[in-house]
Order: sequence, then C-alpha cells, then structure tokens
Amino acid sequence: MVNMTVNEVLKATGGKLLCGNPDTMLEHLSIDSRSEKEHSLFVPLIGEKVDAHRFIDQAFSNGAAAVLTSEHDSMESEKPWIRVEDTKSALQAIGRFYRERLTIPLVGITGSVGKTTTREMVACALSAGFKVFKTPGNHNSQVGVPITLSEITPEDEIGVIELGMSEPGELTVIARLASIQMAVITNIGVTHIEQLGSRENIYKEKLTIQDGLMEGGILFLNGDDDLLKDTKAKEGCKTIYYGTGENADYRAEDVHLEEGFPAFTAVFGDQRVPVKLSVMGSHNVLNAMVSLAVASQCGIPLEAAAKKLCDFTGFKNRQQIYEANGMTIIDDTYNASPVSMKAGLEVLNSLTKVKRRIAVLADMKELGEDAPKYHYEIGEYIAEHPIFEVVTLGELAGEIARAVREQSKEILVKEFMEQEALVTYLRGELKEGDGVLFKGSNSMKLSQVADQFHLV
Repeated sequence: MVNMTVNEVLKATGGKLLCGNPDTMLEHLSIDSRSEKEHSLFVPLIGEKVDAHRFIDQAFSNGAAAVLTSEHDSMESEKPWIRVEDTKSALQAIGRFYRERLTIPLVGITGSVGKTTTREMVACALSAGFKVFKTPGNHNSQVGVPITLSEITPEDEIGVIELGMSEPGELTVIARLASIQMAVITNIGVTHIEQLGSRENIYKEKLTIQDGLMEGGILFLNGDDDLLKDTKAKEGCKTIYYGTGENADYRAEDVHLEEGFPAFTAVFGDQRVPVKLSVMGSHNVLNAMVSLAVASQCGIPLEAAAKKLCDFTGFKNRQQIYEANGMTIIDDTYNASPVSMKAGLEVLNSLTKVKRRIAVLADMKELGEDAPKYHYEIGEYIAEHPIFEVVTLGELAGEIARAVREQSKEILVKEFMEQEALVTYLRGELKEGDGVLFKGSNSMKLSQVADQFHLV
C-alpha cells in the first residue's frame, strides 16, 4: 500500500478519526496482531469465536501505526484510531479505494479445483514479458483479497489474483473489489457442494466472477468441462476456450508422459509449440494451456511463455516430489477433492522406477451429504488402477478402504483414525524403493505426517 494516509482511509471508509495524526502514512493492511509490519493499519475483525479488538494493544506493541475500531467512540492516543461501523466492510472499502488508484491489469482466477496451481502457472507464463504480482499464500477471500490488492506496488506491471468462494454471493463481492480485466474459470467440481447444494449452483456462483470483469474483458473457460464448454462471456466481453478438444481456441495436442512428466504440443491458430512440464500430473496440461492463453492474449509469444512454464516446479504441499531415504514421496496434502485425489493417484501410478506404490489418503471435506459416495468412488478408481497398498486416515476415507476391499483382493488396505497410530504404522511399513502419495484435505493435517518422511 503505497502513499496512503489516515486521511485517505477516512475518505475510503467514511470513518471518524478519534485521535492521532491524519497525515500518518500507511504501507500495509494487517488482520494479525502477531505479525505487524512497520507503518501498518491493524484491522480487528470480529469472528464467531474471537473479537480481535482485544488484540489492539498487541498490534501497537508489534509496530502497527494505526487501527480501525467498531467498538470505541472516544480514545486518547498518539496513534490514529479510526471509528468505523464494521471493520470487515471497512477493510473491503480500503481495498476498493486502493484498487481505483491502480492502473495495472489484473487476471482473476477461480474454479472448484486447481486455483492456486493455475494462479502460479499463469504468473509464471506472464513473467516472460512482465513484472508480475500474484496473490500471496491463500489470501483469496473477502478478507484476503483487500489485503492482497493493498500489496500491489507501482513497479508491478500485471497481477494474478486468486478469487475463492465458500458461500453464495462471496465471489461477486471480491470480483468487484478486484475489478479484473481477465477472468479464468478452471472447472466446476463438487468442492463446497455442502454449502451450495449442486454442481449447477456452483456453476452459477463461479460465473459471478464476471460481476467484476471490466467492459471489453476476456473470460477464459475450460473447454473440457461439461458445464463450461458451451458457456459464453457476458455481453461486451470476449470468450476464449482452452483445453484438449476441437472446441478449444488454445489446444493441447499429442498429450503424453515423458518420465512421468506431461508433454504436449500447444496449438493456437497456425502456431504449434512443443511443451514439457516440470510438474507431474496430466491435469497440469489444462493449467498450462490457460497460462499460455492468458500470456498470449497479453502479447507474449507462445514460445517465450512455454519456456517459462518449463521452469515451474510447483510449491509446498502441492504435488511436490521428494527423494528421501530411498523413497519417492509425493506431498499433495494442501487440499483434496475427488478430481484432485484422482490426479494425485495418477501421478503415483506414473512413477516408473519404484518397487511399490502406496497411497496414504485422508478425508476430503466440504462434499456435503454425498461425501461417503465420493470417497467410495475413489476406492473404485484405485481398484481399476491398482497399486500395492492403500492407507487411510479418517472416517470418510474409510469408505475408500471399503471400496478397495470389496473390489480388489490384491491391494493391501489399512485404516486409521488417529495420526499418531498412522505414523507409527508407516515408520514400520515404508521402505527403500517405495513410491508414496500423501493426499487429503488440509484440515486433516496430513502434511504433518508427510513432513516426517521427506524432511530428512
């Protein structure tokens, strides 16, 4: 947040200055009193369990320069206190105000699966021609997006912003905050079906990313997705499809694996560019194609964008592959859905130099009343694509184990409900020459298990 003063925060929020200097300069927005940066504005949010107003003193002790409050009507302090009606709404108002000062184009990324990986790959491809800003961490919510926007600097030439959604109407709010020139929808899956009820409802919500798409903008759609392939952008905007079929404007042909890594030919018009990725999983072909499409539409030659993509190796807990103690460990523990679970299993099966393939799978969350069915289907998939052993953690993952037992007599199956027992078992079971996939929803904390086997 560059050159923003308390006065401008007052203008953005309609707040009242209770005390302090209105010309105080602010450089960051913060919602965590424990990790304040110098010249930051602390925004105390009121959650279901904790009211962060109680941490205001701690925020000032850790370097905050000013604070918002919705619980004080008067104050005496050298530091600025700004009275607002609602701190969350005020945070969004500040983000919107700051976005209006920015001139760089932004690409918004949403979808049921693969948002973060797509964000990283799009940013990587764009780096062939621009200084790129991208969403840090998982700041993709109504709270995270305003903070993300505030971190964009005048040196940045284009931005890639991840836009998440967990409830109806949320995507509209953050898309309008971001005011994007390009929008990407990766797919329509079943993540958040618990809140939204059906894929069709998820589809409708994902399309609201266009509520923040500027006039003349571009909507990039996955042409391989059954719900997106016939969708058109809103009036005044352009639709571009990417995928592997003839309907795709940017198309991947001759898709195959080379030593487990996807390779293909990227086709656009009469251009044909060979691409080999440095991340495993055929699902990354689609992530690569939309990255090439966005870069191409921004004026970057396909060859240059493809060369950059070849350098992308992923990031922590998302299909990261490690060699440790003679084993090949696939750490894909950041999150899980039926689609990404199958993708992880495909990567495991693509390992050609291992002696045994073992899948350590935990519960997939937010799948609604049909969650047991989705887990059972993963077990059916494993039975059709056999591996040596399946080890599960959690009650829902037990449905994976049940399906494997019912449909395969060759695959070993072990079930656990507690992490400690799981770790003890794996320490005695895993050995040199094994290929091991760790996959589950983030809340299952399977990353803590994976870390014990690849952090050596």
